[in-house]
Amino acid sequence: MTTPLLQLSHVCRRFPSGGGEVTVLDDINLTVEHGEMLAIMGVSGSGKSTLMNILGCLDSPTSGQYRVAGQDVSVLDSDALAKLRREHFGFIFQRYHLLPNLSAQGNVIMPAIYAGDKKEERTLRANALLERLGLSDKHVYRPSQLSGGQQQRVSIARALINGGEVILADEPTGALDRQSGREVMAILKELNAAGHTIIIVTHDPGIAAQVPRTVEIQDGRILSDSRRAEESRLDTAEKRTTPVERPAFAWWGRFSEAFAMALRAMLANRLRSALTMLGIVIGIAAVVTIVALGEGARNYVMDSFRSIGTTTIDIYRGRDFGDDTAASIQSLSQGDLAALAAESYVDSVTPSTFLTLRLRAGNVDVNATLQSVGEQFFQVRGLKLAQGRLFNAEDVRERRPVLVIDDNTRRKLFGDTDPIGRIVLVDTMPAHVIGVAEQERGRPGNQLQVWAPYTATGSRLLGRNHFDGITVRIKEGQSPALAEQAIIELLTKRHGTKDFMTYNMDKILKSMERSIRMLALLLTLIAVISLLVGGIGVMNIMLVSVTERTREIGIRVAVGARQSDVMQQFLIEAVLVCLVGGLLGVLLAAGVCALVSVFFSSLRLSLPLEAVLLAFGCSTLIGVLFGYLPARNAARLNPIEALARE
Repeated sequence: MTTPLLQLSHVCRRFPSGGGEVTVLDDINLTVEHGEMLAIMGVSGSGKSTLMNILGCLDSPTSGQYRVAGQDVSVLDSDALAKLRREHFGFIFQRYHLLPNLSAQGNVIMPAIYAGDKKEERTLRANALLERLGLSDKHVYRPSQLSGGQQQRVSIARALINGGEVILADEPTGALDRQSGREVMAILKELNAAGHTIIIVTHDPGIAAQVPRTVEIQDGRILSDSRRAEESRLDTAEKRTTPVERPAFAWWGRFSEAFAMALRAMLANRLRSALTMLGIVIGIAAVVTIVALGEGARNYVMDSFRSIGTTTIDIYRGRDFGDDTAASIQSLSQGDLAALAAESYVDSVTPSTFLTLRLRAGNVDVNATLQSVGEQFFQVRGLKLAQGRLFNAEDVRERRPVLVIDDNTRRKLFGDTDPIGRIVLVDTMPAHVIGVAEQERGRPGNQLQVWAPYTATGSRLLGRNHFDGITVRIKEGQSPALAEQAIIELLTKRHGTKDFMTYNMDKILKSMERSIRMLALLLTLIAVISLLVGGIGVMNIMLVSVTERTREIGIRVAVGARQSDVMQQFLIEAVLVCLVGGLLGVLLAAGVCALVSVFFSSLRLSLPLEAVLLAFGCSTLIGVLFGYLPARNAARLNPIEALARE
C-alpha cells in the first residue's frame, strides 16, 4: 500500500476570539493521493480557505496530525516548512498575488530563486512555462499591464516553476470573466493529466462539477467526499520530481534578489528614501568634517611648532624657573657647545643670548630684540633665508660684526630699498646687514628681531664669553626624552653640579597634540548623536515599510521564502539606505572641507582614509542595528494574515 501524498487525521483549527476560542475546522479527516484532482467546496466562512492553508503548510492545526508524503509537519521548523512549500506546493490565488514591481518573468522566477536554482536554468524554465501558457510575448510586462486572465496564468506558471507537485488553487476563476475562467480550468485539467495533484477551493458548484472528486465542507466539518463514477483517482499517476536545492548557488541567488528588491523599493519611494537618508547624511557629514577639521588643525599647530624647532632642547642657567642665582651662573660656555656637538644624537647646536636694544639706520631709530647666536642657529630653528646670506663659521671665528634681520626689521629700517650691505648701528656696534630671514610662523608680526654672531656681540657689546642659554636640535629618529636625559648627564658631569635646567619642546608638542585630539573626540561624539537620531529615523521608516509591504511578505513566504530570506531583504534595504546616505555624507563633508580650505588657506584639509572607512562602517552598523527590529518583525509575520492584507 502506497503512502498517501497528503493526509489529515482528526485535524482541528481554533482561533482566539475575545475571551474564548472559535472553532474553524473540527475533526477533519482527509486523504489525497498522488495525481488526484479534487475540489473543496463550501460557502464563505465554512473553513475551506483555512483547510487549504493547512494543506499548503501556511498554517498549522491546533490539534490532530497532518502528513505530507508520510512526514509529520508538526515537527518541522520554519525553514523546513518553507522548503516543503518550495518543493511540493504551488499556490494559485483568487487575486493572483503578483508583486507589482516585478515583470511577469520576475514573478514566475521568484520561487526558483529561493530554491537555489542557477539563473540560466530558472530563466529558461520560466520562459518555457510562460510560452506554454500563451504568454510568450508578455515576459517583461508588469501585472498592471496584463488582463486578469493573463495575471492568473502568470500565477499558474509561478506555481509550476519548482515542479508544483501539488497545485493549491484558491477560487482560481473567481475574479475572471467566463471565458478566462474556462481557459484556467482547462489548464488545470491539463496539469492534472500531466501528473500534478490539483486541489481547488471554490464555492461554485459549476467548478466542482468539472473535477473527479468533490469534498464539501460546512461549519468546519466535512459533509461529503464524493467521486464521479465515470472517473477514478489516478493511483498510477506520475509522481512529480522536484528540483534539488543547490547550496552553492542558493545564498548568492537569494542575496541578489534581496538586493534588487531593496533597490526597487528605494526607487519606488524616492522621497521617503531621501528623507530617511537625511539624518544619516547629516550625521556622517558632521563626523567626517569634524575629523578632517581636527586633523587639519592638528597639522597646522604641529607645523607651526616644527617651524620653531619641535625636536629642540633648550638649556638655561639656573636649576629651575625663578632661580635667584641664575644671573650669577656663568658655566654655559663654548666648551659645552663643542661637547654637545660631538654627541651622536645631536644634529646642531647654538648658544643664545637675548638683548633688547636700539637699532639705528639713517634717520630711523627703533627698539629690537638681538639674539646672539652661533652659525648653526638657523639650522636649529629651521629659519629660511629670504635674501642675502647667513653668517657662517668663519664669521663667528673672526668675530665679524655682521647682521641677519627679519622682514619686519627690513621694512621698518629700509622700506623698499635693498638692505644687503647697509650699516646698522646696534646699540654702540656698527654691523653690516648680510641677510634677511623669512618671517617665523607662530611669532607675532609686530616684533623686530635681528641675529648676530655671539663672538662679535660678546666682545663688543656684552664683554663676556658665557651664554644665557644653549639650544640643541636632535637628529631625526632620536628620542627627545632620551636625548634630554643624556644632555643633563653630560653637562652635570662637566659642571660638577646641575646648575642648569632643560626645556624640551617635544613635551609641549605632545601635550598640544593630546589636547587637540581630545577636543576633536569630544566634537565627534557630539556629531555621533546625529547619527543615532538618523538611525532611529531609519528604523521608523523601515517599520512603516514593513507595514506597507505586508502582502508582499506573505506572497514571498507562500512561494517558499525562509524567515532568513525575508529578514535579509529588509536588512539589506536598511543597510543600503544607510550606505547611500554615508556616501552622500562623505561627499558633503568633502565639499565643506573644500569650502573651508578656500577661505582658510592655512588649513590643509583633506578626508583621512580612516575617517571615510569609519563613515561607511558607521553607516553599515546603523543599518544593521536599526534595521534588525523591522526585519525581524517582517520575518515573523503570519503568512495567512499577511496575504489577507490589502
